[in-house]
Amino acid sequence: MKDTKITDDIKYIGADDKDIRLFEAQYEVPNGMAYNSYLIKDEKNVILDTVDRKVTNLWLENLEKELNGKKVDYLIVSHLEPDHAYNIGLLAKKYPEMKIVGNAMTFTMLPNFFNIDLSHRKIEVKEGDTLNFGKHTLQFFMAPMVHWPEVMVSYEQTEKILFTADGFGKFGTLDTEEDWDCEARRYYFGIVGKYGAQVQALLKKAATLDIKMICPLHGPILKENLEHYIEKYNIWSSYEPEDQGILIACASIYGNTLEVAQKLKEILEQKGAKKVVLTDLVTEDMAEAVEDAFRYDKMILAASSYNAGVFVPMEQFLYKLKARNYQNRKIGIIENGSWAPSAGKTMKEMLQQMKDITIVEPSITIKSTMKTENREQLEKLADSMMGGE
Repeated sequence: MKDTKITDDIKYIGADDKDIRLFEAQYEVPNGMAYNSYLIKDEKNVILDTVDRKVTNLWLENLEKELNGKKVDYLIVSHLEPDHAYNIGLLAKKYPEMKIVGNAMTFTMLPNFFNIDLSHRKIEVKEGDTLNFGKHTLQFFMAPMVHWPEVMVSYEQTEKILFTADGFGKFGTLDTEEDWDCEARRYYFGIVGKYGAQVQALLKKAATLDIKMICPLHGPILKENLEHYIEKYNIWSSYEPEDQGILIACASIYGNTLEVAQKLKEILEQKGAKKVVLTDLVTEDMAEAVEDAFRYDKMILAASSYNAGVFVPMEQFLYKLKARNYQNRKIGIIENGSWAPSAGKTMKEMLQQMKDITIVEPSITIKSTMKTENREQLEKLADSMMGGE
């Protein structure tokens, strides 16, 4: 397991779920998921968020071991989504004197999930408020729509730790050895991607703080090279390309359109394209395709016509991009249709709903299978896509 030591007084009490297949019932997580929770041991004992129902027992064991018979005085609710808040009711019953700390929206939403009498245990905080627990003081900053309206982050002033809720999270358990960027990027654009402006607002607040450590609710505790992680979040939330490259996203029914996409990849690489990634939207992870669409500065869509529109995987892909505010990219179009090609028109209509999208000519129409004239068109499209490289 990656290093979960925080400080002498602040303990990691989260747990891994290695059996989960789909996070939020949609994202493939082959390396499982970490549900992070933290305990500040001070004159008052403070829990920062609970965990998902599936790891409740392990989390309770970790909590009780660290408490060693002592009580919980405060629970900080950063985010009410059930993968972090499921055990609020359990804690409220187990520790009847425990105060629950949240903001106005927290307490508006909390009754949706729990029937808890808050009359003598609610502490409502607002932007910049602080709570002192002895040696440690938490300062609260609101982060609405990163990615729910009640989200807030907490800054521990003594140890200079920022507890970031879902921000800076990542797929995978804590004992997974893998590059942070890839799975954090896939997580970001899947979970938070729609709310770039709100993430930018939070980054501006964080820039005023002296941060030595970042503790998210998913993924590893970030202790070193924090500038790298913050820079990635700045790029992602600005909707700027992270790398120069061309994603070819293909939705092929019988394989003919995929053959065209493979040929185009070959042509681009022969012409010296720096990076070309081909994804088969029919068989490969859609969330990874979305991640790559945001990562690279150019994209080519290749799809079969279907029911006077576009083949469903491509329609779903473009819907997911639109829902996450995809923008500021150069895009090429290839359609396939045996008698009434419709994919190109449909894809262009969906792209027109997005901001600052440039359609690169020529748009190509394949009639069932690739012909000699199509190969010539692919050469021209490759030249147009590589303009400026």
